[in-house]
Amino acid sequence: MTESNKKPRLAFFGTPEFAVIILEELAEKGFLPTVIVTSPDAPRGRKLVLTSSEAKVWGETREIPVLTPKTLRDEAFREIMEWYHCDLYIVAAYGKLIPKTILYIPAHGVLNVHPSLLPKFRGPSPIESAILSDETQTGVTIMQLDPEMDHGPIVAQRELVVKDWPPKGSVLTRDLAHIGGTLLAEIIPKWMEGFPAEPQDHAKATFTKKITKEDGLIDLSADAEKNYKKICAFDEWPGAYFFIERKGKKMRIHINDAAYTNGVLQIIRITPEGKKEMSYEDYQRGMHNKTE
Repeated sequence: MTESNKKPRLAFFGTPEFAVIILEELAEKGFLPTVIVTSPDAPRGRKLVLTSSEAKVWGETREIPVLTPKTLRDEAFREIMEWYHCDLYIVAAYGKLIPKTILYIPAHGVLNVHPSLLPKFRGPSPIESAILSDETQTGVTIMQLDPEMDHGPIVAQRELVVKDWPPKGSVLTRDLAHIGGTLLAEIIPKWMEGFPAEPQDHAKATFTKKITKEDGLIDLSADAEKNYKKICAFDEWPGAYFFIERKGKKMRIHINDAAYTNGVLQIIRITPEGKKEMSYEDYQRGMHNKTE
């Protein structure tokens, strides 16, 4: 960059591990954010313990100011962001749309790291959707945010070659985050000097939906390959599961590991509701013994 290679002042909007990996990649290249904006603490786990986001923990560990607004649309938050005088905003898996009142604060706009090759798979679940639809050509996009969802012009893209398809969703998420963070660190200096962005071909856009807990339900009598893709795509959340009926009650069986070979789905590890993880073979053997 000009001005004695001075690093830009960055505000970073992000929440889960995907965002933290990008923060790590940026920090490794000397791009530490001036402020981090993340989701408020939320209940997690079976005991619903109030827990900070991964991005908040990362920022506080490094003594970086962290903001956790419930909404980005009030005047007080806009004034705080203006006070920080950041040159550029970065968004990576923040979880909310950035309103116009915030988008147009930084002189160099807002860059977003999106884990798909836009315009494919806009929306909240691009990674899961790529696995479910068997879209083996995947990668990341650095785009300039505009007021519409994943609609802005493309700044840079990088493809990821996945050797063993389908991958687990958690693995693909981390791989794409590392690539996205590396690409972003390369792009920021160029962007600050006027690097161009190219409009997306909106006619080719595809859209993804928000994943719900119910999406993880597996019908064991359904297509084995489709079931395996669901198990892979939802390995971290919501998890793949099926129900069995026992003593007149439905019991949820969470699938932790499975394989798909020669057209057959093999369930390997499970966690029955209220019990510890075990092999599916041991579980079936135990159920068989109880019926004898």
